[in-house]
Amino acid sequence: MPRMRTLRPFPLTAEAFAPFGDVLDATGDFRLINAGLCQRHHDRATLDFGPQDGGARAGISIFQAQPRALPYSFDLIERHPEASQAFLPMTDHPFLVIVATGPEATPQAFLTSGAQGINLHRGTWHGVLTPLHAPGLFAVVDRIGPTPNLEEHRYTEPWTVLAP
Repeated sequence: MPRMRTLRPFPLTAEAFAPFGDVLDATGDFRLINAGLCQRHHDRATLDFGPQDGGARAGISIFQAQPRALPYSFDLIERHPEASQAFLPMTDHPFLVIVATGPEATPQAFLTSGAQGINLHRGTWHGVLTPLHAPGLFAVVDRIGPTPNLEEHRYTEPWTVLAP
């Protein structure tokens, strides 16, 4: 009988997530704009779209992903070797973020607060978009270009993320 490989998600913090990317939220330093009616939390992520030759450019797409529930089992991770990828939720619901330093490493799971997005560094192995509530609507900022920017890895045994 195969053993069950499990993970518990950690709260998403900038410090814990730093090896994988940036946490996008409205915390910390800001400056007031729009006659003092808006806080600008400036330059929250390092976007990396690789060389701009060959027609590659930054793009904004809208993803609508089906919600999942905890416990959540997965056997697929992927990475984008040519660019960073940012996920900006368009609702205030938490979502699950799965990352790994490589296919051979134990993945890590993070749970957003519902007021956070993420920017994955170029080449970061990660799980698929995993909203925990409908409608699963996200703006995604990533590389649009003529060359492939996706590598996938399937685990021989699935991982299961348990409730916190």
